Amino acid sequence: MFGTLCFLALLGSTAAWGRADLWSGRGMRNGTGDGSGDRCTCDAFLPGSTFPFGDLVEVEQWMEEISHKLQQEMGKVEDYEIKITSYAEKIVSLTAVIVTMEKNPDDYSSAEFEEVKVEIKQVEALIKELQLSINGSITLFESLHVEITSIEVTLTRLEQTYDKNLVLETRREYIKVQLELEECERRHQEIFNPNIGSCAHTGIIKVSKPIVAQLNHHLHSTYIYGGWGKDSKPIPERESMYWYSGYTSGALYDIYMFTNYKNLILRKHFQHHSLKSGSTGLGNNYIIRDNTLYYQMNSPFGVAKLNLTDMTYVSRVIPKASSSFSYSFYSNQVFDFAGDETGLWVTYGTVESGGRIVIAKINEASFGIEEEWQTSIYKPGVSNTFMVCGVMYAVRSLDIQTEAIFYKYDTRTKEESYIHVPFEKFQDKYSSLDYNPTDQKLYMFNNGYYVNYHLWFNHTTEATAAPPLAEPGATVAPPLAEPGAKSLIDNNS
Repeated sequence: MFGTLCFLALLGSTAAWGRADLWSGRGMRNGTGDGSGDRCTCDAFLPGSTFPFGDLVEVEQWMEEISHKLQQEMGKVEDYEIKITSYAEKIVSLTAVIVTMEKNPDDYSSAEFEEVKVEIKQVEALIKELQLSINGSITLFESLHVEITSIEVTLTRLEQTYDKNLVLETRREYIKVQLELEECERRHQEIFNPNIGSCAHTGIIKVSKPIVAQLNHHLHSTYIYGGWGKDSKPIPERESMYWYSGYTSGALYDIYMFTNYKNLILRKHFQHHSLKSGSTGLGNNYIIRDNTLYYQMNSPFGVAKLNLTDMTYVSRVIPKASSSFSYSFYSNQVFDFAGDETGLWVTYGTVESGGRIVIAKINEASFGIEEEWQTSIYKPGVSNTFMVCGVMYAVRSLDIQTEAIFYKYDTRTKEESYIHVPFEKFQDKYSSLDYNPTDQKLYMFNNGYYVNYHLWFNHTTEATAAPPLAEPGATVAPPLAEPGAKSLIDNNS
């Protein structure tokens, strides 16, 4: 009986005191009786807090530290690619010097040999330093995984035991940090092991800083017109091949082939193809795909392809295309060829469209146009365009140092949108810009220099790797004209 009275008295006193934060952790005493007889007393110790805020503060501080580490590592990952390319160029340059010395050793003094040895040791030291940095990043990622797992355990315990609303808010911050870690790891993976051939993304979100290889094959600063890159669908045993063509005007007379990047830098071509009279080109937005050169014809105005295996030449005239609409930097840049994960493309302006860019899908076997899409952007206001996974991206200049991808058109959904992805230029003007699906890079011929860029994509779970199908209402033309029929393409071959 006395125990029941004590318990009820304790509850009554607690209710009267109200909020828990006024308990102050003190020992409370309650008693019954009139003070003149027997008394029953109960001692109770009440906790100082209903929620361990100290643990929560510790978790928040932990997450801030992890977020800071992630931001630092994300910046390092972007620098790794630039450093690797720079070191590769140094190695290639040193290799060229050593080859020359080996051929004519008597032309060099011992001091010059020692100087080369010192440079080699410096490169070795730089590579070792980079290896340590990369290994350090990998170790840090693993460490952050462990830390985030510990945070998750702590937050789960707090959520199950205490105020769920407050903990859930903290869990949302944890998820944000976890996503940052995954994004950093993804970008690290994209640079060192990109998902080649995949279209499981919603587009380009970032372009790297310009990676400058060197001046063109001719070593002429006046050769500002031209292009370079890789085959967008290489034949067997030519996966590492590079090509180049350049001149002092927008004309296309020949093209050089190099077995790999090293020989491109050393200017050691293994093939040199000269275009025959009557089949020369004009404009610099040509590409090589499946060991076939696709380019703009000089006369008559149209498009052509030259199979570099058997030297078969085919030309076509596209009646709707107009020579009046070129890109903003140079004239005669009318037909722009592109090869991506989904096939072969060409873009051009027409009088009918008011100079707006038309995208055409090309049948590689017949060299005929399969389908057309009309965009809303005016070609003379654009620096260049390129295709990625069936999506056309348009680029324009912001100033002499900066370009920006500002527009895209998805041929699969027929949707267009304006975006803003700025990137640096090495020099003011360029004559060609093309995407290559074999390494997911942009290749620019920038005022006579070889320049390339790494791309970052907004990856999703929805893949769009399949070639775009014909949409209802799209313009479809037969690959070749039947006798007596009017075709979208005239055959002049």
